[in-house]
Amino acid sequence: MNSSFPGKILLVDDEQGIRKVLEISLRDLGYDVMTAASGEEALSIVEVAHPCVVITDIKMPGMDGVSLLKKLKFDHPDIEVIMVTGHSELDLAIQSIQAGAVDFVTKPVDTEVLDQAIKRSFDKVNMNLRISQYTRNLEEMVHEKESQLKKSDRLIDLGQTVAGIAHGIKSIVSGLKGGAFILEQGLTHDKKSYLEDGWQMIKGNLEKITTLSLDMLNYSKLTDLSIKQCNPNLPVLEVVNLLEHEAGKKNIRIVKTCSEILPPVYFDPEDIHCALLNLLTNAIEAYPESCGITPKEIHVETREKEGWGVEYEIRDNAGGMDDTIQPKVFKSFFTTKGKKGTGFGLMLVKKIVEEHHGELEFTALKGKGSCFKIRIPKEHRVEVKEHV
Repeated sequence: MNSSFPGKILLVDDEQGIRKVLEISLRDLGYDVMTAASGEEALSIVEVAHPCVVITDIKMPGMDGVSLLKKLKFDHPDIEVIMVTGHSELDLAIQSIQAGAVDFVTKPVDTEVLDQAIKRSFDKVNMNLRISQYTRNLEEMVHEKESQLKKSDRLIDLGQTVAGIAHGIKSIVSGLKGGAFILEQGLTHDKKSYLEDGWQMIKGNLEKITTLSLDMLNYSKLTDLSIKQCNPNLPVLEVVNLLEHEAGKKNIRIVKTCSEILPPVYFDPEDIHCALLNLLTNAIEAYPESCGITPKEIHVETREKEGWGVEYEIRDNAGGMDDTIQPKVFKSFFTTKGKKGTGFGLMLVKKIVEEHHGELEFTALKGKGSCFKIRIPKEHRVEVKEHV
């Protein structure tokens, strides 16, 4: 058996001579081959032996190759099908491709051409296996986090959260499959532009998997806060320093104004850093790629606030949002970034602020900009919780 091929091949042809010659040729190439003399026999073998690839003649008595293809794709969509056709049957071959065949070869069958078609099928089988593994891993992560969250009082709307995660996973998997299809077309038709487009789609969705996974871990972590006495200006300085270059690439100026008379405040510096990082990142990404806003400025400020230890403000002039969107901003999985966002960012900010017994305020004027304010108390109030 070809060591690089993941499974068996089923060869279907009603002519015994052709079937035998192709079987010998494929075995000589190292493939594990089974044969069937009809479409009906092929379906019976598939149920028992589960081949990865089926190679079938189009014209056969009884169930023909096109009918076999449609039945296989309905019952076993992961099986790849290669059609064998005569020159006079090219219309049927094109119909077969439209019905889900991965490729077709013409008679008389050239063994090298068939070998290349099988290898392309193998590439697609392998890619689908990897995508399925990504899906299983993500689903396992969801189930694990769901189990943890059931023991915690940190997430009241658990059902909605799990549904949102599942929707995100399905979106990513669809993107991966779309990229895989375009990549496959590039390989089949030797189109470099298809290869580049397909790879960019796959790479973008893999990056989104990483972002989604990290956001899930950050949102659902069960560790206690690490409360320390902190200089409230430090998280602002760190976050601005991190994102100033990224903002500069979009010609956005970050204007920071830090009060020099702020008293020390008790909070978890990593969590406050994370909250400010999310808000400033959102502000940068709020500016469209091509917009006529001049100058593009984001103001980041710290100040004393009566009854609080510190108030952080991040405001932009990116255009704001209309009144119908504003009430949804802190709802589960809300995003204005379309396919680029995961919907976890503002949920995470809200969670961090609530765990610090703070306040989160949002205002926006359409055509003007958006403004977020975080207020953190000077002293952290520790609550004793009953552990489940």
